[in-house]
Amino acid sequence: MPRIELSTEISSSVQICFDLSRSVDLHKLSTAKTDEEAVAGKTGGLLDLNETVTWRATHFFIRQNLTTKITALQSPIYFVDEQLNGIFKSLRHQHIFTQDGDKVIMTDIFDFESPAGILGQLFNRLMLTSYMRKFLMERNQIIKQFAESDRWTEVMDPKNYK
Repeated sequence: MPRIELSTEISSSVQICFDLSRSVDLHKLSTAKTDEEAVAGKTGGLLDLNETVTWRATHFFIRQNLTTKITALQSPIYFVDEQLNGIFKSLRHQHIFTQDGDKVIMTDIFDFESPAGILGQLFNRLMLTSYMRKFLMERNQIIKQFAESDRWTEVMDPKNYK
């Protein structure tokens, strides 16, 4: 099973980074290239424990749906989303946040498994792992841009953050 591990350093508060990472609205903005839209479940705001969202997007020229659920959450340091339905055989994404002085270390641990046995494994090695790494890195850069500026207020209510 492929695993992607990424760390992103962000000059912001851990709560803002945590909330941006579970914001449906920011996810829509950060995935504009793949036309992602939330079509069922929670379609705006912040995802909480046991909530689901179904995303519709185009990847590799294929229009597809992916339903995920927040299966673990400990604010503001950790949450996990897992696929309930979708193209993957399995998908589990851990989001870990550590405050280090005036910076946050945002860590992604993204485990996934493709269907189709040996063909799926070959596809992972040749294309999918690299594609998903780039996808996550681009998303993390959007989170970083919003968190390090006042742009986070475009998707979250500043009254909730003192």
